[in-house]
Amino acid sequence: MIGQAKIVGVDCAVDPKNIGIAVGAVSADTIIVESVQHGVPDPARFIADIVNMDGPVLLALDAPLGWPASMGEALQAHRAGESIQICPNTLFRRDTDRFVKKMLGKQSLDVGADRIARTALAALKLLNEISELTGKRISMAWREGQIESLSCIEVYPAATLEAHGLSSRGYKGKKPEHRAARKEMMSGGCGFPNLGHELMSVMEANDDAFDAGVCLLAAADFLRGSAMGPEDMETALKEGWIWVRARTDNERP
Repeated sequence: MIGQAKIVGVDCAVDPKNIGIAVGAVSADTIIVESVQHGVPDPARFIADIVNMDGPVLLALDAPLGWPASMGEALQAHRAGESIQICPNTLFRRDTDRFVKKMLGKQSLDVGADRIARTALAALKLLNEISELTGKRISMAWREGQIESLSCIEVYPAATLEAHGLSSRGYKGKKPEHRAARKEMMSGGCGFPNLGHELMSVMEANDDAFDAGVCLLAAADFLRGSAMGPEDMETALKEGWIWVRARTDNERP
C-alpha cells in the first residue's frame, strides 16, 4: 500500500461535457476527496496538471480499456457473409465482464457490441493526451497496492457500489428521484468519511460527478489490496480488467 497516493477518478465519455472528474488522496484508513466536477473544458489538461504534482498518481477510469480477445481472433479471419460459430457472449464479453457478473451480479456493457466501445476509444485517447502533456508513461497497474509514478486501472462504479453494500439501481439520471438516491447513498457514508457539503452537492446534482467519486472508492480498494485480481493474467493483459472488491457481506448474488 502506497503511504499516501493521489487518486483521480474519471467517469469517461465521448463528449467532454459528460466527463466527471474526482480528485483525492488515500491512506491506509481514510479517503480525502479534494474536488469533484464535470464538464471540464479540457479534461486532459486538467488531469495533466494534477499528474505534474509531486508523488505517485493512480487514475481510475470508468471505461473498458481493452476488447475481448476472442473477438479479435474471430474477426481477423472473417469474410463478409460467412458465419461466426462463437456464442455472442463469448465474442462480445471479456473475462472480467463475466467475473464481475459472477461475483457481484452486475453485467457491464459489452465493449464488443455496444456504444460503450466509443467511450473506450475516448478513454484511451484521453490517456494518450495526458501522457503527451506530462511527458510521462502511463502504466497499467496489475498488482494491488503497487503503482508506479503514474498508473491507471479500469473500474466499474455500479460494481463498486454493490461491493460496498449499496444499491447500484435508480441513481442514474436527472430526475428528482435520481438525485434523492444519490443523496441517500452519500448520507449513509458511501465510503467517504470526509465528504463536505459542497462536494456532496456536486455529486448529488450530477451522476457523472457521482460516478467519478465512486471511482475514487475503487481506486482506494485497489491501493489497499482489497480488490479482486485476474484469474488469468495473460488474458487480462490483452483484454483489461475491472478492479473491484468482493461484497461487504461476502455473499454472491
